[in-house]
Amino acid sequence: MLWLYIGVLCIALGAYYMKKLSKSGVFAAILVGWSISFGLGFFGLLLLAIFFFTSSMWSSLWKGRKDNGIVEKGDQRDAWQVVANGGVAAIMALLYGLSPSPIWLFAFVASLAAANADTWASEIGTLSRQRPFHVLTWKRVEPGTSGAITALGSAAAFAGSFVISFFAILSWWSSYYNSHLLLIALSVVGFLGNFIDTLIGASLQVMYRCKECGVETESKRHCGRKTEYVSGLKWLNNDLVNIACTSAGALLGILVALLLL
Repeated sequence: MLWLYIGVLCIALGAYYMKKLSKSGVFAAILVGWSISFGLGFFGLLLLAIFFFTSSMWSSLWKGRKDNGIVEKGDQRDAWQVVANGGVAAIMALLYGLSPSPIWLFAFVASLAAANADTWASEIGTLSRQRPFHVLTWKRVEPGTSGAITALGSAAAFAGSFVISFFAILSWWSSYYNSHLLLIALSVVGFLGNFIDTLIGASLQVMYRCKECGVETESKRHCGRKTEYVSGLKWLNNDLVNIACTSAGALLGILVALLLL
């Protein structure tokens, strides 16, 4: 077990030197990684690593093409971003470690599947040749806008959820006679978690407008100036929307566990 904790520490420090994590992000990543190591050991950490490395990979590719100033934060993840994507999974892993039950394991997998779906949709969807639709108004909006969807982004979301679910099946349920049904169910659950994220982002997430260039953004500052409030709940930023995404995934994962096991 000790080597897992050391591995988490080394990976977090490596991510910091590669500028994938801020200083606060390193501490949060260590806490999340150690929690998952305690509860689910190597296989739980493997799923977390798949999420982190694939999301970092997509974030690094085509970086310049995706930077339009709409999103609040950049590629270097701080503590809030780490907790928003992995905090719920860490709690589920801790619960499993304290009281082993397939319910917590399903919730863990589904939470990470939702986080991976959301990240893949955000990173890959912005590369679509077609401008995205707003999920509520169905009007064309700028890539990166909260609540925007594309066919490419939706396909990427399902693929991201599928990847996490696939490795979870190999890790824990490869001998289960209905493993193919579990794979489909968990992939769909992760995708639905991402869709809930999209709906909340479209309807409730706070948005601002830049006084200089007129673009709507998640950030309180744009073009070097303070932005003005436009819509949404002022306290509901993208990190809290991501927590809602992973929480929805965990709850749906528990439902799958109750139905299929």
